[in-house]
Amino acid sequence: MSGADYDAVVYDLDGTLVDLDVDWEATAVDVREVYAAAAVDVPAGDLWELLAAAADHDLAPEVEAAIAAREREGARRAARLPLAEELLACSVPAGICSLNCEEACRIALDSHDLLEAVDAVVGRDTVGSRKPDPEPLLEAVSRIGATPGRTLFVGDSERDARTAERAGTAFEYVDG
Repeated sequence: MSGADYDAVVYDLDGTLVDLDVDWEATAVDVREVYAAAAVDVPAGDLWELLAAAADHDLAPEVEAAIAAREREGARRAARLPLAEELLACSVPAGICSLNCEEACRIALDSHDLLEAVDAVVGRDTVGSRKPDPEPLLEAVSRIGATPGRTLFVGDSERDARTAERAGTAFEYVDG
């Protein structure tokens, strides 16, 4: 990582610092059950598309709760990934910008003694939009007192790369 070239570093969480132990297929089943209980036809798509469509059916709080419950549970069993050592050694302000709910982020970080190493945690429920919208990343950058042009965002997905581009931060994929 080349975080030393920046004034701040923001990390994605799942797949970057930790590996949440979440059965995403079971989570999608839970979300589909929320739709079925409300007698709403389940829209086509993956879990994140189901979450996005939930607001159209006045199901956003229930769908969010179903996903967050699985994430919190999986955060307690999350495996620590090698990049976590870099976070602990980071000499500039550091933050988290995740598609996971904020509470799950905090649980996973705390369970691996990483929470004290971050200055801000922004999850999908912290602000009004989700990655790849730039708002969550910009919020994390703001909370750590940095500027986008002097911040590195480290993540593991194309969604993370798009988020960084839209927010005006540098981006680096986590190493293998």
